[in-house]
Amino acid sequence: MKIVVAVVGKAKGAVGEAIGEYEARARRYFAFESHEVKEEQYRGKGDAPRVRDEEGKRLLARVPAGAEIVALHETGRAWDSHRLAAYLAELQVRASPGTAFLIGGAYGLSDEILARASHTLALGAMTLPHELARLVLAEQLYRAGTINRGEPYHKGRE
Repeated sequence: MKIVVAVVGKAKGAVGEAIGEYEARARRYFAFESHEVKEEQYRGKGDAPRVRDEEGKRLLARVPAGAEIVALHETGRAWDSHRLAAYLAELQVRASPGTAFLIGGAYGLSDEILARASHTLALGAMTLPHELARLVLAEQLYRAGTINRGEPYHKGRE
């Protein structure tokens, strides 16, 4: 099973380094890929739908055939760490081709992505910049791997 994270824009600086660290850790547990797609140029008032659509096409091009799409979106449902771990374990048991977590840019995700998503996931009630959303997701994927293997990283309630 493959996990893909596709995000609009590049992560830079300390946040980019932290993302790299947690994505490397996630690779210990999963076949994992991350892809950064180009941000679309915003041309002024009323252009957000076009920007979302163009960025959406780029994100969808990174989704492997047969993979479930999980759209990270402010209107999604919040999962705790155990729910994410259970979702990934279920995909492995089903011998699923995998899942693709998609993170939009400044104007969010396209309607096409939201319509095609098997799950819409919110990382919290607050809106996050795509770099921070990617960092939180990368850490949670690593955490899910440790939970599924019974390793001591996760110190949740017993």
